[in-house]
Amino acid sequence: MPLDFTALDKAQRLLIEAKLKPLQGTRFQPTGFPNLGAAEYEGPDGVRMLLVESAQSMANHLEGYCRTTGQPICWDPGANDWVAPLKGLPVVKVVDKRGASLTNSVLQDHRLNSPYILDGTVDGHANKKFVDLIEDASKRIAPNGSVDVRELAAFVLRYCPSTLLHGVFFANTTHKNKIGNGRYRLPRVLSAFIEAANVSTASSGGAKIDQVDASGKADGGSAESGYGNVPFSRDEFTGRITAYFNLDLAQIRAFGLGRNVENLLIALALFKIQKFLDVGLRLRTACDLALDGDPIVTRPKDFTLPSLGQIEETLPGLIKTVRDERKFNDKPDGVTTVKYEK
Repeated sequence: MPLDFTALDKAQRLLIEAKLKPLQGTRFQPTGFPNLGAAEYEGPDGVRMLLVESAQSMANHLEGYCRTTGQPICWDPGANDWVAPLKGLPVVKVVDKRGASLTNSVLQDHRLNSPYILDGTVDGHANKKFVDLIEDASKRIAPNGSVDVRELAAFVLRYCPSTLLHGVFFANTTHKNKIGNGRYRLPRVLSAFIEAANVSTASSGGAKIDQVDASGKADGGSAESGYGNVPFSRDEFTGRITAYFNLDLAQIRAFGLGRNVENLLIALALFKIQKFLDVGLRLRTACDLALDGDPIVTRPKDFTLPSLGQIEETLPGLIKTVRDERKFNDKPDGVTTVKYEK
């Protein structure tokens, strides 16, 4: 039975929260930032807060596969293809001059703006690079100078619908004249982050032990090159952990791509969320989390979050419907292949 999204018709956002806890014990390790370390801050009510996972990091988790375990979320790295419920969705695959796989628009952090994609020669398009396809589409995207977001969204949908959810900024300086001089951009439709409240620091430490020479001075060695005993300190944290997910329904409707595409994008976003909560919560070796109760919808209140199984049953039919409407590219499997030869 197809999913019913009519309860979302008048909502501007779909907001979901999921309580998390360490899989074992009470401590966890948050994401760290260069020259900063853990992002600690004080909440508006004076509660000590901690950013466990940033929006940009969460986008990476939701797009492809768990980088810690290799467990597929949307992309199966072993098969170099979508997971089964998503097969047929458009994607741009990059191969080298020998035809070996390099990367694709799902795994690249900048998605369709990846230089490997922009500079890749498109299979079946007579020496055209992918950037040339964008330039050709500019006649529709910006016919009078101003950007028509609907036409830009329609172009992105043809080649990688996942990019519509996670956003793209065509800002490659090498090709700026072909890609709108930095004006072709779509914001994230699906955003997420994880934070913890009432946190306390759990300080500990350890040492790397050299069984041969604890001093590290033998043969002129040094700690920097791996010799000797090296003590280190370590900060982990305890606290109440919550994952937050925000799906911009108003933005999806503003794309003007039709009801079936809207339903597909909503279902795809919910699949990413539920699959991440199911298999993607080992964020780091020392940050192995688990759900602490079912995720809840905080807005709109009358929408019931479908299960992962329900979403998986619905997606193939939605993908076929949108393909039959000829809103994807003309490849039977949805795959656009580009060859990167630099």
